[in-house]
Amino acid sequence: MSTVIGRQAAAKSTQGNDGAIGGHSAARILVVEDDYFIAMEIEATLVAAGYEVVGIAATAAEAAEMAGAHHPDMAVMDIRLREGPDGIDAAIELFKVMGIRSLFATAHEDAETRRRAAVAKPLGWLAKPFSPPSLREAVRTAIAQLR
Repeated sequence: MSTVIGRQAAAKSTQGNDGAIGGHSAARILVVEDDYFIAMEIEATLVAAGYEVVGIAATAAEAAEMAGAHHPDMAVMDIRLREGPDGIDAAIELFKVMGIRSLFATAHEDAETRRRAAVAKPLGWLAKPFSPPSLREAVRTAIAQLR
């Protein structure tokens, strides 16, 4: 799948947002998820909560490219990605190269996975399946760590 940027990514939300960071009116978030429908659900939830989704990446390579182009404040990162490096490798690269930290949204959160991901200084872990309210709360908590 090539880079997918949802229709809502550029939309401005009219709802309030407590997630402003570094001079942005809303926290800028990169979604890294290879399941199209889950990615669209994440995007819709975040936009409705007042965040700016800068794009959706389905692979680690797309995540690095989009992060370099759009400079998000954080990423919502799945671990199992389509082709190539996994989400942990992507999160480590985003953190080491650009200082971008990730909230892992995944069904894979065993001790070994958490150990591998520690290098990326995760903002948190959100177990799949998750609800829109739990996603909003996890992102709100993650953003509070960035302030």
